[in-house]
Amino acid sequence: MPLDQAVNEIEGFLLREAEKDRARTRAEAFCAGLPWLTDTQRREVELRYCQDQRDTSRAYLERIATRSAALRTEYEGVYRALRRRLITGLLTGAVAVAALVAMTAVGWSTR
Repeated sequence: MPLDQAVNEIEGFLLREAEKDRARTRAEAFCAGLPWLTDTQRREVELRYCQDQRDTSRAYLERIATRSAALRTEYEGVYRALRRRLITGLLTGAVAVAALVAMTAVGWSTR
């Protein structure tokens, strides 16, 4: 497995675990505001809250991944167009300089 892929997988795992901890902490804080819940009800609410948070996070990350891919494609197209324009400009400038040098050389040789 390439190093970059391994690092990405480790990073993904750590991010998922951090998200689980954050959801668990938020669920506990939410349930703390509901003192009338029994222990069983509290566990059920925390479980459902964590599941909902996980689903929300997954959907959010999928939207980000989709948008990132779209932006990457868009930016690559813009980069290619700018690179073409730059190369065209450089070549045009080089041809103009070469033509100017050639005309100057012809002018000096006819004197």
